Amino acid sequence: MTNRCGWSISDPLMIDYHDNEWGVPVHDDIKHFEMIVLDGAQAGLSWQTVLKKREAYREAFDNFDFRKVARYDDKKIKELLNNPGIIRNRLKVSSAIKNAKAFLEIRKEFGTFDKYIWQFVDHSTIHNRWKSLKELPAKTHESDSMSKNMKKRGFNFVGSTICYAYMQAAGMVNDHTIGCFRHIEIMRTSRNK
Repeated sequence: MTNRCGWSISDPLMIDYHDNEWGVPVHDDIKHFEMIVLDGAQAGLSWQTVLKKREAYREAFDNFDFRKVARYDDKKIKELLNNPGIIRNRLKVSSAIKNAKAFLEIRKEFGTFDKYIWQFVDHSTIHNRWKSLKELPAKTHESDSMSKNMKKRGFNFVGSTICYAYMQAAGMVNDHTIGCFRHIEIMRTSRNK
């Protein structure tokens, strides 16, 4: 039997996400933007709820093309709020558009969003050694710094807890527990880059 982080074993979709995505270092700006939108949508909800809606989000938000999302107007917002496939919360939908605009500004300044976001972990994955899920923090000094900086740059739904969830998903931190088969795999692949 394969040992996995306990949060992932309740659903085949969660197992697939855990085994193939969570904690894998991300260096693609489209993927970064997808994570920002989805982590913001998760606020107050379970990740499983958001994950089940991810394909509908991809379709509704032009495959997370931040250039297109930044140009969404009131007509598009109304269309999104009538889409039963996504989380129809006006603040969350509006924040995705606002965040796309802030995302573009960061790319102007840094060249890529990837270069900007990885600075908060000194451009290298932090490998934690948690024995149980109870040890995982909700936020850290790094997520506090990221949150503060992103808010200053105009992002919404980027509190420190959301930023830490983003860091876990994007492989900026390896929070697979040490008994999980992915912990060592993530450690090996991120150090080979």
